[in-house]
Amino acid sequence: MSNLLDNVFGLSSQALDVWQRRSEVIASNIANADTPNFQARDVDFRQVLQQAGGQSSNLPLDTPSPGQINTTSQSAEQLKYRVPLQPSMDGNTVDTQVEQASFASNMVHYQASLSFINSTIQTLRLAINGGGQS
Repeated sequence: MSNLLDNVFGLSSQALDVWQRRSEVIASNIANADTPNFQARDVDFRQVLQQAGGQSSNLPLDTPSPGQINTTSQSAEQLKYRVPLQPSMDGNTVDTQVEQASFASNMVHYQASLSFINSTIQTLRLAINGGGQS
């Protein structure tokens, strides 16, 4: 069943997972904007998608216990440190304006991926129903 969905949606479903993961990372950066020595991180979208394209299954998730997702070990190797434009005296590399702009851009990409998946589902429903003809 998973292969069938992968064939129908292509990388869109995996891209949606990556956009969601990236929004979590950016939100964490924003939340830690005042934490001394906090290093801003970001997801390398191209690298993650290239790895996902080579795999036949969805992106892996680690679960430390049932019902929980371990966000620190999940794709930790795909997280990259942001290079600060203006380093702060306390060692924090979060630039709030850059993070907010990245978050907004990420949400646009997320919505676009979601819209594409929804249109694919509507097209499939139309095909299954025979174009609405009775």
